[in-house]
Amino acid sequence: MVCLFIAALMGSVACSKKNPPPAAYDTNAGQEMEEADLGAGEFRSPAEIDPALAAIFQNILFGFDQYSLTPQARAILDGIGAWMKNNPAKLVLIEGHTDERGTYEYNLALGDRRANSAKTYLTQLGIDAARIYTISYGEERPVAMGSNEAAWAKNRRGEFKIK
Repeated sequence: MVCLFIAALMGSVACSKKNPPPAAYDTNAGQEMEEADLGAGEFRSPAEIDPALAAIFQNILFGFDQYSLTPQARAILDGIGAWMKNNPAKLVLIEGHTDERGTYEYNLALGDRRANSAKTYLTQLGIDAARIYTISYGEERPVAMGSNEAAWAKNRRGEFKIK
């Protein structure tokens, strides 16, 4: 009887359903968004909207395992904040990205912290938080391929989209 119970228990544990990891880590407190909720084509790269915007909306870069803003990142965010003040109907999506090192879950969380550090800075400049969305892609969308410091440095970034 005990053997039958143990066999049944082991069978139910072995057949338990495993949930796949999420496609993207949602980072919006109070602004629940899934990647599908972003709307296909709604948020676009600044250069697609106007090539001149590419100079304002540059990627901000982060050090290894860091989410604090560098002086260069703050300068870029100052320009983005000024643009947002002059374009009050526009919304911005900040994407947090990491390099390939670290676990999937760790990189999603780090990308979240990177995107939110940029969002916090923009809100401190006076931009309404409701106009700024964040999402983390972790290591899933590299801009540079390779397993070396040059590629990793380019992939540790915050990237911007406009709606």
